Amino acid sequence: MGILIGLERVGHEWPGKCVLDDQTIGINEGERIGIVGRNGDGKSTLLEIVGHVLEPDAGTVTWRRGITVGYLGQADELDDGDPVRRAIFGDVPEYTWASDARIRAILDELVGDLDLDGLVGELSGGQRRRVDLCRVLCHTWDVVLMDEPTNHLDLAAIEWLADHLRRRWPAGEGALLVVTHDRWFLDEVCEHMWEVHDRRIEPFEGGYSAYVQQRVERERQAAVMEERRQNTLRKELNWLAHGAKARTSKPKFRVEAARALIADDPPLRNPLELKRLAVSRLGKQVIEMKDVSFAYAHGPRVIDDVSWLIGPGDRYGILGANGAGKSTLLALMTGALTPTSGTVKIGASVRFGFMSQHLDALGEKDDWRVLEVLGRYKRSYLVGGKLQSPTQLIERLGFEQRELQNFIRDLSGGQRRRLALLCVILEEPNVLVLDEPGNDLDTDMLAVMEDLLDSWPGTLLVVSHDRYLMERVTDDQFALIDGHVRHVPGGVDEYLRLLGEKGGEPRAETAAQGDGSSRPASAGLSNQERRELKKRFDAVSRKLDKTAGEPDRLRADMAAVDASDYAALMAAQEALDACLAEREALEDEWLDLSEKLGIA
Repeated sequence: MGILIGLERVGHEWPGKCVLDDQTIGINEGERIGIVGRNGDGKSTLLEIVGHVLEPDAGTVTWRRGITVGYLGQADELDDGDPVRRAIFGDVPEYTWASDARIRAILDELVGDLDLDGLVGELSGGQRRRVDLCRVLCHTWDVVLMDEPTNHLDLAAIEWLADHLRRRWPAGEGALLVVTHDRWFLDEVCEHMWEVHDRRIEPFEGGYSAYVQQRVERERQAAVMEERRQNTLRKELNWLAHGAKARTSKPKFRVEAARALIADDPPLRNPLELKRLAVSRLGKQVIEMKDVSFAYAHGPRVIDDVSWLIGPGDRYGILGANGAGKSTLLALMTGALTPTSGTVKIGASVRFGFMSQHLDALGEKDDWRVLEVLGRYKRSYLVGGKLQSPTQLIERLGFEQRELQNFIRDLSGGQRRRLALLCVILEEPNVLVLDEPGNDLDTDMLAVMEDLLDSWPGTLLVVSHDRYLMERVTDDQFALIDGHVRHVPGGVDEYLRLLGEKGGEPRAETAAQGDGSSRPASAGLSNQERRELKKRFDAVSRKLDKTAGEPDRLRADMAAVDASDYAALMAAQEALDACLAEREALEDEWLDLSEKLGIA
């Protein structure tokens, strides 16, 4: 396996921030590499440097002689005056590509709904993105570099792209380098990970899940080493502090060793954390949709005869293709739109917190500073038993103190989305409605947001093409297909299977009579009984997830006990036995509940 691209002592600095410093790394044949890191830490910069799009300030990037490299940037460079076919194929004659089955399959999937003779300048942002992606995929490259390739793609297209990239080259050939926040995509496609942070490129083996496990282990080992270093540091500083007169006679090498320990103190990574805020009390009725239909003027029905009951504490994800009407459905559910027919009843105690896909709440505040936006809210909130100001909370979401003076118009996409999410939560709603909340967020910040949503005590409605986020924070998924809402107990996999079934998109199941819920009730269970069982099932599932690594941790603790310390060994064994017994009881209860609910 030969090296295709090599980076040697590469460094690069943007005004006010150095993102890479003296980094040496290579891309070998057959490697599929995912790049992760916080927004602004240099992921896109690294990709541009590798692709010779950007010249680094220091170091060299060497391509093996004769290789071809395809590059997909976050922003396309398509010519508005070109027809779509020219944007994809340039001057290549039509008979050359039209006879290639592989290329025809790519065209059908990505631009099958577009006129190839239409002008690029007449396309929407999402259509332009698909044309640019098609441009890269339809050509033959030794190395493909992709920056956020899943942007503007729906779940079905993302799954197709992952499958295409897995099969694009034979094993051991070609190379892929991809920047994306889509963690499911990283797991499906990538076999290596690079984390860009603190001006370094840190390689990891395996996909995203393996990377997370290795990173946790490395941080654990680093914490142990740091504790030892701090103990040594305290001794050295104590030794240095014994009076000015004594210091003058201390051996020079001891003074230099102590100073080296201080100088070697690594910078702290930004702590990203936001615990649960208080929410308004939520009554028994939240949202009831009955026979709801909606059509825009002179257009077909977007929502067709939907009946749906959303109760307190329900955590629902809404799936659907681009243009299926998901945002319209949310607007109807929240009262922002009036249905063409049917009724929507919203509980008297409901307080919506709505974050739109386009961050409408910040749309008219471009000339405001971050501090001015936060100044609209209460001075303090009770978080984790402590009073916190909005500025303290935004800092815990990754903002630095100096960034609070920035204008909204100067914020990055990820910063705007984090600010918008905090503003929604500071309103203290009891029903959170999130339309594509993961857009523009890096993987670390996505994990922070998911942790926040995990502990959300109210009702949660989420629209997202990020299946990792969707399946992590919601308990049930519903698909909007052909204007109807359909429950998909099997989640995203079942939804994609439904789309792929012969005969086109399936019609929605009829709503259960009596309560208007599209959720199919298990035989012999009332809606209230099913709701209580489902809440217990979700609680058991979460506890199983949280304790998944506990037996291994206890076994490691027992292995570290002195073999001659029988009392400690017995205590460790008892702790392990208790943990295993608890998990066995939880697993039995999970199976019993899943059978009653018809999930198993």
